[in-house]
Amino acid sequence: MKKSPPSPPSTLPVAMTNPFPTAAKHPTSPSPLANILGHLFLIVSALTFGIIFCFHNRSFSFILQVTHSQFSIFTAQSPLQQSQPPPVAERGHVDRQEPPSLMHGMSDEELLMAPKIQEIPFQQPPPESSPPPSPGTEKVDVDLQEPPDLAHGMSDEELLLKASMAPKIQELRVPKIAFMFLTRGPVVLAPLWELFFKGSRGIYSIYVHSDPSFNGSEPEDSVFHRRRIASKEVEWGNVDMIEAERRLLANALLDFSNQYFVLLSESCIPLYNFSTIYSYLLNSSHSFVEAYDLEGPVGRGRYSHRMGPTITLGNWRKGSQWFQMDRNLALEVVSDKTYFPIFQYHCSGSCYADEHYLPTFVSMKFGERNANRTLTWVDWTRGGPHPSKFIRPDVTIEFLERLRSGSSCEYNGSKTNVCFLFARKFTLNALDRLLRFAPMLMHFNN
Repeated sequence: MKKSPPSPPSTLPVAMTNPFPTAAKHPTSPSPLANILGHLFLIVSALTFGIIFCFHNRSFSFILQVTHSQFSIFTAQSPLQQSQPPPVAERGHVDRQEPPSLMHGMSDEELLMAPKIQEIPFQQPPPESSPPPSPGTEKVDVDLQEPPDLAHGMSDEELLLKASMAPKIQELRVPKIAFMFLTRGPVVLAPLWELFFKGSRGIYSIYVHSDPSFNGSEPEDSVFHRRRIASKEVEWGNVDMIEAERRLLANALLDFSNQYFVLLSESCIPLYNFSTIYSYLLNSSHSFVEAYDLEGPVGRGRYSHRMGPTITLGNWRKGSQWFQMDRNLALEVVSDKTYFPIFQYHCSGSCYADEHYLPTFVSMKFGERNANRTLTWVDWTRGGPHPSKFIRPDVTIEFLERLRSGSSCEYNGSKTNVCFLFARKFTLNALDRLLRFAPMLMHFNN
């Protein structure tokens, strides 16, 4: 520690007797001006020393902050004071930040433009001495926030660009399933879906792409209230149907908690309760996109040689458009700038892009991650260009049981009879029987 400078000699009190009376009158004694200058010099020296000492302390505390980021010794008046970092999410707790607004007003291109680094919350690594928690021991809080509005106003290009840059996995969030409805108007079987979703708030998201001309509304207490995204007109069987699917995926990808994505129509029904479907999808090691090679005019006959050399006839696949895919594959779909433009230019009319784009793209690029089947049951046995529709008399307990367990397939390398989680096409007049049988057969109340 530096010593303080010695104090100046004190002036003798006036009343004290001077032992050297003649010395005060000596011509060489210091004048009053010299005494004042001496005191002033000492004061300036002390101030200078104090300022130097203060700056030294400031420099020292800055070094501490850089080295030990968990604390700072700056005072509030210090110009070098740095803002405190945002609070760090605790390990095992859900980030309760509300998902992005669905009424964001961005185009598809803008939606895809958000940099990842701005979206991913900061995570503090655990101390080196702390072992990682055992699987299943972390306490997880479910985000019970109301789903946000979906009218974001982005163009398709902006939307897709922003979604493609979204992070793949958010470990601190409770994983959700995104249910994406591609419809002409309302979700006509909504009362059945209301029963299905009841009691599962916080672990699902809903997105509806309907015709832009549809201006109906849903009750405020409905799970479908304000869940419609900005849409465009869709011609069934045309490439704009794929654009609608990518639009749904892009909106759903903006919620980082969504880890699985299911495409449904207004005529789809669930065949199991929510917890069964949730477990089946999130525990699967594959996505579910049906893809097969079909000879003849409705298979290989739809291929155009103008798609080569990027897509060859040997690459051409067909399958159902009703997919179930994980987040990684969904990001690849909205990010695709190689294969989808080829379909936009060379697959129209009788090509039916909705039956060929995803089966071809997924088989070419991500076949090992695909189960090569769909989880949505349809009936093509009656012939014709469209699958069978089911009305009220068709809906029986025996019929629904056959859909639920009347098949055999492979799931995560093992045989199972649970091959379909959804089914279509069911009409509105079948709703009353579905509502009657669902609580008992599908265990919606469990």
